[in-house]
Amino acid sequence: MQRREFLAGSVGLVAWAELGAWAAEKRPETNDGTPFDGSTVRQLARQLSQSPYKAPSDPLPDELKNLSYDAYRAIRFRPQDALWRNDDLPFQVQFFHRGFIFTDRVEIHEVEAGRAHPVRYSPSQFEFGKTPPPKPDATLGYAGFRLHAKLNRPDYYDEVAVFLGASYFRAVAKGQVFGLSARGLSIGTGNSKGEEFPAFRSFWIERPAPQAQSIVVHALLDSASTTAAYRFTIRPGEETVMDIEVALYPRTKIEQAGLGTLTSMFFFDAQDRVGIDDFRPAVHDSSGLAIHTGHGERLWRPLSNPRDLQVSGFADANVRGLGLVQRNRDFRFFQDLEASYERRPNAWVEPIGDWGEGEVQLYEIPARNEYNDNIVAFWHPKEPFQAKREYIYTYRLHWTGRDPNVDDLAIFTRTRQGAGHDDRRLFVLDAVGEALKKLPPDAEVRGNVSAGAGKILHVVTQPNPHTGGWRLSFFLDPEKATAVDLRASFVQGQDALSETWIYRWTPP
Repeated sequence: MQRREFLAGSVGLVAWAELGAWAAEKRPETNDGTPFDGSTVRQLARQLSQSPYKAPSDPLPDELKNLSYDAYRAIRFRPQDALWRNDDLPFQVQFFHRGFIFTDRVEIHEVEAGRAHPVRYSPSQFEFGKTPPPKPDATLGYAGFRLHAKLNRPDYYDEVAVFLGASYFRAVAKGQVFGLSARGLSIGTGNSKGEEFPAFRSFWIERPAPQAQSIVVHALLDSASTTAAYRFTIRPGEETVMDIEVALYPRTKIEQAGLGTLTSMFFFDAQDRVGIDDFRPAVHDSSGLAIHTGHGERLWRPLSNPRDLQVSGFADANVRGLGLVQRNRDFRFFQDLEASYERRPNAWVEPIGDWGEGEVQLYEIPARNEYNDNIVAFWHPKEPFQAKREYIYTYRLHWTGRDPNVDDLAIFTRTRQGAGHDDRRLFVLDAVGEALKKLPPDAEVRGNVSAGAGKILHVVTQPNPHTGGWRLSFFLDPEKATAVDLRASFVQGQDALSETWIYRWTPP
């Protein structure tokens, strides 16, 4: 769009801003929609950032605002009212009603032939269960939406992706069930003054062509600190992939920003089940944080449910990838017929272009049950975001069942620890992969183990015939340390055979 066209359209952009939940007045309806192209949302975000933040104000009736979790789940969108239901297109869209903790209104538009048309809300689109429905002429609007596509069967539209709550979204690949979530942006995670939760205020969903393999969603994000424009190109399949383009326009200086933010749940596993009385061997959506560093090292950090908040940072430059991964894909590891934790997706952030210096940050929050996400991971740029500037980032987000951080190196699949004598801790690590599988049983394989405090004793490596891999065990003598950072890998001579296992031990 040229400058002249932008100036000519500025009145329209102001009208579009009024569509958001932050404004009380609504744009007058027209039959031909509003002009829309690839730069529209970015221009709107840039313009909105020049004004002071205005919090959403579109109150709900108390009977919806005070809903319980179960009552909210009982409010169901009628599939027959889905967007494009009768158009024989590769995607359909269903919507979420406002209520419970999802009280903010988001404006949703359909884009076709360069024009954007608002999707009209009606109470008749929903079943309300035992909750009294709104009046037929109510204009309460939506809280979010979900995309459906023929993912698992050619005759059924499965739920593929969900955008609901602040800037949260999630997706699945073929054969999976929903698990961890992603966020458009995180600000102030772990800050004692409180975290800021930017929110998607408006969405524009492009109508797909009849044979399209992907769908494009645009989103406008707004918060006290920043605005942003997002473009999601979503391709469902054996691996569901989102190409995400982000343009940030900070209102204020942002010291603690997180890009490619992922949130998950880790309750317990073999290495971390102190005080757990549960019939299941493990309960978690993700088993570890995987990192592919800018200089080519592959790291694996098993997750934990700590006694106190744990924050870890992994400094890097131009990180190649990071993700939260569920490595255990066998039902026997979980024994949960309902939750199907072995079918939860991995989420892998693949930066495109130069992301500069920064660090991967991991937050592990104490959890007493499996119902709340207590794991947060993201890329934290070294330099703060400055006000009144533009920051562009592009990345590919993979929702997949495969392990995205695997190459020729072996990977660690199980971490266990237990009591040793004299206050020592015994660690037992199992790894598998072609680099280990092809070794003869008498190969000279060494365990390279180090600790940031205390002492490492009795390092032993041996083949594990039950897995086709190798096992590495060692004792840690903490020597009164209250936290010990550990590193381990398999090596043969000077050659690495495995990724690098990293872990933070704290007293149980």
